[in-house]
Amino acid sequence: MLEKTILKNLVKNNDYTKKVLPFLKSEYFSLEEDRIIFEEISKFISKYNTSPPIETLDIELNSLDCPEETMKQINIIISDIRLDTEDSNEKWLIDATEEFCQDKAIYLAMSKCIDIMNGTDKKLAKGSIPNILTNALAISFDPNIGHDYLEASTSRFDYYHQVLDRIPFDLDFFNKITKMGVAKKTLNVALAGTGVGKTLMLSHHSASCLSMGKNVLYITMEIAEEEIGKRIDANLLNISFDDLMILPKDVYDNKIENLKSKTHGRLIIKEYAPTTASVTHFRALLNDLKLKKNFVPDIIFVDYINICMSSRLKPQSGNSYEYVKAIAEELRGLAVEYKVPVFSATQTNRAGFGSSDVELTDTAESFGLPQTADFMFALIVTEDLDKLNQIMVKQLKNRYSDPTKNKRFVIGIDRSKQRLYDLENSAQDNLDRSGQEPEEKDMRSTFKKLKGNSKRKFQL
Repeated sequence: MLEKTILKNLVKNNDYTKKVLPFLKSEYFSLEEDRIIFEEISKFISKYNTSPPIETLDIELNSLDCPEETMKQINIIISDIRLDTEDSNEKWLIDATEEFCQDKAIYLAMSKCIDIMNGTDKKLAKGSIPNILTNALAISFDPNIGHDYLEASTSRFDYYHQVLDRIPFDLDFFNKITKMGVAKKTLNVALAGTGVGKTLMLSHHSASCLSMGKNVLYITMEIAEEEIGKRIDANLLNISFDDLMILPKDVYDNKIENLKSKTHGRLIIKEYAPTTASVTHFRALLNDLKLKKNFVPDIIFVDYINICMSSRLKPQSGNSYEYVKAIAEELRGLAVEYKVPVFSATQTNRAGFGSSDVELTDTAESFGLPQTADFMFALIVTEDLDKLNQIMVKQLKNRYSDPTKNKRFVIGIDRSKQRLYDLENSAQDNLDRSGQEPEEKDMRSTFKKLKGNSKRKFQL
């Protein structure tokens, strides 16, 4: 009965139609004749931006090639709509239509999940089931109909001047190009060739976040948990890899205790085998950490995107574009869901491996990844830079600010201590200065206000 009422009002109530049509789908209608009528109504509205007159709808429907019994039922419904003059309470009808859409969406989602479990659906993996159900449960008629440009000018001005909750870097140029750090609900990606410094970048920044009192979750799928811990030890304890191996236990314990006294943050490192974990596993980990350790991260590092598994798609030979793009979308969805920045990395392709000027097109496997990321930068090493213990950073995509400003810059690198550090401004002189901002102020002083010392987190 409700489905017939919905169809009638789609024809006779233009205001109702504009509010509910975006949420209705033909598969929500259980009878074939109802689906056909809805599709013709929807087609007419899409073309003419208004509900179809009943006579026009009648003509269009009777021109279709339908089975005789179906057409008979269609004509009965059209006759009922034509003769029905009773008005429904619009608020009740909108509420009832919303509940109808929710119930149908959940039913269809459950059916799809059963198909996935039975193997009938060959494309979607079992890990996609939580997303399917979440999307179905999220169906609602959004009362927000947009931002009124002129009327909302005051709130827009306030937005321009509010201090966003960001996690800053301990590197001046990174703070400059991101407007003082990465924001919540974003996906941030480092692009580099093998051995250039992807993991070093991630471990350095995770150590920096810990030193600022942030809760950090580091998910590794390439390097063992203990090896990531070793890199962070070298960074935070200010000890080279070689010296760390011969450090006496009592000295090591004293340094760790000193570190504990200087930060209220926590760092959890979790290892998965390559290509065995997806955001479904990460969600389960986050839930366990909250329940068992009372740990909620402020930032998540994933090392690295290409060896994650998609929760929605099964790996498909020769179709890495769609698969890696799906992983990136799922990681960004995780960032939005848990309201944290997600930081990860990806490989350059063969062309970009030896390049001194890496581009977005040098991203390995899938250009869908940079399409999804909010902030993406390349780490570049040449022989000359390596001799100077420097690494070049090139902005590739930046939703925080204009990526043409300070497009390239160099930072120092100490591989033995897994550290990155700021260089004097003169170090930037040999770069292509096109797009480079003049030094209006020293970002180091800004970061000192946040942190106390931008050059080093702890000296233990």
